[in-house]
Amino acid sequence: MLILITGVTRGLGRALAEWYIAAGHTVIGCGRNGAEIFDLRFTYSEPHLFDAIDVTEPVKVDIWCERVQGICGVPDIVINCAALMNTPAPLWKVPAQEFSKLIDVNIKGTANILRAFLPPMLQRGTGVIVNFSSGWGRSTSPEVAPYCASKYAIEGLTLALAEEMPAGMAAVPLNPGIINTDMLRKCMPNDADTYPDAKQWAAKAAPYILSLGAKDNGKSLSVPQA
Repeated sequence: MLILITGVTRGLGRALAEWYIAAGHTVIGCGRNGAEIFDLRFTYSEPHLFDAIDVTEPVKVDIWCERVQGICGVPDIVINCAALMNTPAPLWKVPAQEFSKLIDVNIKGTANILRAFLPPMLQRGTGVIVNFSSGWGRSTSPEVAPYCASKYAIEGLTLALAEEMPAGMAAVPLNPGIINTDMLRKCMPNDADTYPDAKQWAAKAAPYILSLGAKDNGKSLSVPQA
């Protein structure tokens, strides 16, 4: 299977990529960290493809989409994993620039990837879109209002997109659960170590994502924890 993952340089995106590659799938990935992209290229050669792309820049995303299609073809699964967490603070204390950057990555970045990659998937008539939501896209906590806002938006965006998908395709907002990553340590530094790390999580999440299909279109789902 050909699987595209954004935010592939770290955390959940990196763990998914490594699991899928080990399982024999081909992974296309992007991230902003050029050094980490180089490491992925060095570690995992062709047919895998990794590029330094900022998902907030639609023109670059479009050019990357053309590159991906020319080299690898059209993805079977697109996993929008790239996201930022705000520095925990009451909403009125979150700087405007930090808020805007989070919205640009978490919402606009997802939309840019979909705008580029959905048309060829639609033309083929098959494919699954998995947009990472969060428990904070279905509930709230103090001091993470910007992140909650972005993930509630992903829920709405994906459920609306699902109504536009043709038969045989799917768009799913997926809550990955609580995982010990840099993002969790940023907002829950005292509790992060009590949760599974990204590799442990990927052992359950990666095959679960592979199981998603047209039957799941428009369902708000969560990675099974047990």
